[in-house]
Amino acid sequence: MSTRWTPESWRNKPVVHMPTDYPDMAELARVEDELRAMPPLVFAGEARRLTSHLAQVEAGNAFLLQGGDCAESFKEFSTDNIRDTFRLILQMAVVLTFAGRKPVVKVGRIAGQFAKPRSSPVEEIDGVELPSYRGDIINGMGFTADERVPDPQRLLKAYNQSASTLNLLRAFAGGGYADLYNIHRWTLGFADHGAGAAYRELADKITEALAFMEAVGVTPETHPDLSRVEVFTSHEALLLNVESALTRVEGATGEWFDTSAHMLWIGERTRQLDGAHVEFMRGISNPIGVKCGPTMTADDILPLIDALNPNNVPGRLTLIGRFGHEKVGERLPALMRAVKAEGRRVIWSIDPMHGNTLKASNGYKTRPFDRVMGEVRTFIDVAEAEGVHPGGVHLEMTGQNVTECLGGAQAVTEDDLSSRYHTHCDPRLNADQALELAFLVAERLKAGRQARAEAA
Repeated sequence: MSTRWTPESWRNKPVVHMPTDYPDMAELARVEDELRAMPPLVFAGEARRLTSHLAQVEAGNAFLLQGGDCAESFKEFSTDNIRDTFRLILQMAVVLTFAGRKPVVKVGRIAGQFAKPRSSPVEEIDGVELPSYRGDIINGMGFTADERVPDPQRLLKAYNQSASTLNLLRAFAGGGYADLYNIHRWTLGFADHGAGAAYRELADKITEALAFMEAVGVTPETHPDLSRVEVFTSHEALLLNVESALTRVEGATGEWFDTSAHMLWIGERTRQLDGAHVEFMRGISNPIGVKCGPTMTADDILPLIDALNPNNVPGRLTLIGRFGHEKVGERLPALMRAVKAEGRRVIWSIDPMHGNTLKASNGYKTRPFDRVMGEVRTFIDVAEAEGVHPGGVHLEMTGQNVTECLGGAQAVTEDDLSSRYHTHCDPRLNADQALELAFLVAERLKAGRQARAEAA
């Protein structure tokens, strides 16, 4: 790790889960050069501001909500889908803020979350074997030989879609759509279900608080911040050729920022200490994350922290657990204990999605809501037992009314999965399930806050 870093130094390290089978490598190089000339999607000041917000999460004074699509697609790109995901993030944040009495840092898996690592390089259907679908940024989902060929032009299409998505998000965030007084119009039908009654009660309490504020003159007109929010973007930094092409040096400081997103993370499959992904991420100044699975040990995690956050900067590094509901209670405590003992300044978050995937009897890949929520509960219990702040949640979710995960307020069954199963990769929580999870997490955090207050 002592070698000189450049945006391209990752090419001298072992690289995994990146396609090497482009038919025309010269065309790929030409597209990479075109990306190097493209304007940044985000700016250094924005990424630096996110780091400062995340430092508050690390200190226990805020909570991180990170969520969005498993894999964005070209086909489902629309204003309505972007708006619904944005609205869902805001709804969840309001619930978590009101119950937790802390600001919520809002980070979407959006405007760049296109590529996905796959457990197998090939897929077989009815005796026909083809390369696996690896996300719209690489190849097509259709099960044909032509669709599964990696196409460099898809990199440009993903860039342009990300730029359009960011443009819309910025308009929503600063143009009045995020006005707190819109809360009753953001229910997405959730209040019509059993769990919704409790949500409606909470929403009514917020409305009462807003009515009081209005009565004393605190309105969006007198305090414009009430109609504006900050939502940051993030994705897995899987395609390093794209990430390095969009990395820019900040002239004033000499620091390098990956301008494809405010926050990037390394996946469970690409966190090799001597690998290309760690090499690239150690040199950028964005806040970054690392997925931590059930095979990770203290001997793995501490050198990774040292490589990625050698100066122990608060807010720089988020450790995102993804253990599964059965293993989180067994594997997480030792990791938290080791990191705390060494005085490392990190955020602990939980991804309760990836470790709880199963195949239903009808062949659909799904995730039971009770297992997802079970992992979140155990994460909070373990963190509190270890004297660590349970810093956030990381979710694959959508504002659409899909039927991809079992259970929840709608009680989605295996028979329901086929009706609205739209994901291009892994199953996502729908709007109702995500809101229910936010409410349950809020109640759990509120109970912990009250218990600590009583103990004091």
